[in-house]
Amino acid sequence: AMLRLRLLTWDVKDTLLRLRQPVGESYAAEARAHGVRVQPEALSRSFREAYGAQSRRFPNYGRGWGLSSQQWWVDVVKQTFRLSGVQEDGVLTLMAENLYRNFCSARNWELLPGASETLSQCCQRGFHMGVISNFDNRLEKVLSQCNLQHHFEFILTSEDAGFTKPDRRIFEKALRLSGVPPEQAAHVGDDYTRDYRAARAVGMHGFLLRAAGLGEELEVPPEHVLPSLSHLLTRIEK
Repeated sequence: AMLRLRLLTWDVKDTLLRLRQPVGESYAAEARAHGVRVQPEALSRSFREAYGAQSRRFPNYGRGWGLSSQQWWVDVVKQTFRLSGVQEDGVLTLMAENLYRNFCSARNWELLPGASETLSQCCQRGFHMGVISNFDNRLEKVLSQCNLQHHFEFILTSEDAGFTKPDRRIFEKALRLSGVPPEQAAHVGDDYTRDYRAARAVGMHGFLLRAAGLGEELEVPPEHVLPSLSHLLTRIEK
């Protein structure tokens, strides 16, 4: 192989796993179970607003602000419903705690095409493997519910690390955990800034998962672009 890689690190959301349905649909279904009618589209809009405001106020799931990530999320969910007109405190708390739990489960997540096969093949070829994700500490449970956890030697979330991609320190922490120098490591993700550019800034290789025609204006050599995960090994080995 041209690239002498020993370590592959992976983003998770929209790289290996994606939500089965829009957030608004999941929230609306939870509301219906409590006899509350809210439009999924309204909830999706409210969610973006509540999530954005909470992220600006308390970045990285409230780490360093004296909030647990569970409290951080419960506040986001309650605010999402309040912005959509649901005010009753008891039902808000109940729905928020249920939704926090539900998003741990495989019911809400599906694998991207080629994810399982690609991870298995990479393990068979002897790569060290780890996760670098801007996720809270539920990620290990999500990966284990989706039967992916066993592929990885470490799972590094921004909540654990205290740094959020594209901060170079979360990548440096992953390199330390694996003991592999950056030039023998590659990161795979779907976000140009947080995954591809950030990994390359610490001297790692980068592969950007991109549907055809998406983001072609970006300065990414075609051999670093993956139209699907199944393209990864051919890119590495050619």
